[in-house]
Amino acid sequence: MAFQDYSHLTERRKVERQQKLRKRITIAVVLTTIAIIVISCGAVAVIYRQNQGKGSETHEVGDLKASKTVSHLQKGIKMICSPTDYKETCESSLTSIMSSNTSANPKDLLKAAINVIINEVDKAFNFARLNINDPKIKGAVEDCHVLLKDAKEELRDSISHIGNDISKISSKTTDLNNWLSAVMSYQETCIDGFPEGKLKTNMQNGMKTAKEMTSNALAIVSEVSTLFSLFPGFTHRHLLSKVPKGASLDNNGLPHWMSHNDRRMLRAAKVKKLKPNVTVAKDGSGQFTTISGALAAMPKEHEERYIIYVKMGIYDETVIVEKKMVNITMYGDGSQKTIVTGSKNFVDGVRTFQTATFAALGEGFIAQGMGFRNTAGPEKHQAVALRVQSDRSVFLNCRMEGYQDTLYAQTHRQFYRSCVIAGTVDFIFGDATTILQNCMIIVRKPLDNQQNIVTAQGRIDKRETTGIILQNCRILPDKKLVPDRLKIRSYLGRPWKEFSRTIIMESTISDLIHPDGWLPWEGDFALKTLYYAEYKNRGPGAIQTARIKWPGYKKEITKVEAMKYTVVPFLQDDWIRASGAPAHMGLFR
Repeated sequence: MAFQDYSHLTERRKVERQQKLRKRITIAVVLTTIAIIVISCGAVAVIYRQNQGKGSETHEVGDLKASKTVSHLQKGIKMICSPTDYKETCESSLTSIMSSNTSANPKDLLKAAINVIINEVDKAFNFARLNINDPKIKGAVEDCHVLLKDAKEELRDSISHIGNDISKISSKTTDLNNWLSAVMSYQETCIDGFPEGKLKTNMQNGMKTAKEMTSNALAIVSEVSTLFSLFPGFTHRHLLSKVPKGASLDNNGLPHWMSHNDRRMLRAAKVKKLKPNVTVAKDGSGQFTTISGALAAMPKEHEERYIIYVKMGIYDETVIVEKKMVNITMYGDGSQKTIVTGSKNFVDGVRTFQTATFAALGEGFIAQGMGFRNTAGPEKHQAVALRVQSDRSVFLNCRMEGYQDTLYAQTHRQFYRSCVIAGTVDFIFGDATTILQNCMIIVRKPLDNQQNIVTAQGRIDKRETTGIILQNCRILPDKKLVPDRLKIRSYLGRPWKEFSRTIIMESTISDLIHPDGWLPWEGDFALKTLYYAEYKNRGPGAIQTARIKWPGYKKEITKVEAMKYTVVPFLQDDWIRASGAPAHMGLFR
């Protein structure tokens, strides 16, 4: 899926190229399949092994043969569902699949499993199409339509990326976890958009099975290597993020064992010299006077990285880098010189999801030397400056300014380096896999009745690979807050969702942070299931003697544990290296 073009024409060309090179993907699979394929893969593995070990049974006929095959399928279902949290959903869905097709052929079983998932996603998708007159509910329905469409597209892309070679699934677990985590987030964001009431409850019920299936898939992915070891002759494939010992690299620093297509896509991300394809300038000295105009004119079939230079100026516009707009680099004259600004906000009737001044959705987006502002002010509550859904996105020397909900790190893998993020309430939030490195986190003055919270991470399932990591950052008060910084309480974070995960490490924390460090969301919600940790921080706000004592809070994790949340293991660093972004791959000390 990395840095691919989402247009139908380019997708067809890619499929044809892949057929010639690897003969593994057919157009029918790409156009018709969508799903969480690992749900059935383990069952296929079990069945395949059992059938191989009893080759003599293939010569049996009639009811005895069918009975033994069904028995093998039932055993496989129970085994594959054993690590899941929703076993009944897992077993009933797979039993339904197998009852209409008792073949042990992997392709048949996979297609059957996929069709059941499609039905569940489509049920929620069709519900979100309801024609409702209430403006708030109608807006929530519109958001659901977009979110569930994104979920379906990304599941479809995951199938085309894996192809027909079942053995390669274990080498794609990182990507599968990433996509499945995003699907969980889309589903939850859809529900969150509805006001409390009967319709929201109905939406939750309508989404229940689809969410449970996604959770089960995440559970199965964690066991995929063990399950696939049941295949005779199965061997582990190389993960993208690891170069095997002794493997040589090509001239672009990429391993030779990678496919030609994967190398091409990663090379497309590398920007050695920022020579723009187009220039945006308010004074008319470029090809466009607005950023949106430059994006709208982007060639649909452009396969290389598309570079947009935005000259100094304040651009008062809502900018959306659409999902089909992949491999875009946008750079300005500096984060306080090239600024995109807006003031959409929740109080004025805009859903939080839609308040963003700038939204980056297309994969492989890179921004450098730009500012993103939402000027609605603290009294307008939720008002997003930057929303990022783009997988493998990079922000260098950028500035995000707002109050509540400044930076919405919504989904997928994101890396921020040497950026400034300013806000008040939950101003770094979302359910992405996010590292902010060498960044300045500026806490602003909120309303008199508010408290400041730096992070609000939205991990919904314990197996999601998401989290917010602040590494080697500085957490400081804005100059207007300095006189009142000890009177107005400020916290490192609070749990937006049940399995919220945030790690602050190797950072400087000033005295504005309350000794408790962290704030509950409501009552004891998520205090046992969250994962909050600190590692080798410094400054008066880093003193931990009075920290909260929640079951999910880790006062001081070990170096081994902290390493899990550095760039290489947490983000799979190949794409960051390929982007040319400066990044510290491990711990600083």
